[in-house]
Amino acid sequence: MCLVGNARLKCSPLLSVATPADYDALGQVMFAAVRTGASGYTQAQRKAWVPHPCTGHVWHQRLAAQYIVMAQMGDDCVGFMNLAPKGYIDFAYIHPNAQGSGLFRKLYAEIEKQARSTHQTRLWVHASLMAQPAFTAMGFAVSREESVKIGSEIFERSEMEKRLPA
Repeated sequence: MCLVGNARLKCSPLLSVATPADYDALGQVMFAAVRTGASGYTQAQRKAWVPHPCTGHVWHQRLAAQYIVMAQMGDDCVGFMNLAPKGYIDFAYIHPNAQGSGLFRKLYAEIEKQARSTHQTRLWVHASLMAQPAFTAMGFAVSREESVKIGSEIFERSEMEKRLPA
């Protein structure tokens, strides 16, 4: 699926490992996914979760310690997923214009491939209401339900995990 303006065309995204030069674009994708994508959260919750696109030194420092696969269509970043230490998936965001295109599955396949190559035996994530069905489809199971507070807002999410054969 390629995006030209607001139109969707059939083509495959280019997957690559993100570099520091890409980090601000990843923040834009996260912002768009949370603030304008389909959601089970209220507008107040979404604003508390991601009040503005992530940029700057703290954001770059956080991402620098992770393996990040990003998807591009043309010059636009349309999604990304990461693998942090100990098999944790900290970020999994698809731009609203690319949701439903199979991009989550493609990004996840690269993350699992990397996890296996580094001998991880478990992947885990704190999955939002929107991400839970996608992670379930990848073989993750809920290990516990959680309520977390960000600012004055309470969010429901699930810790999910998937065991990888040794």
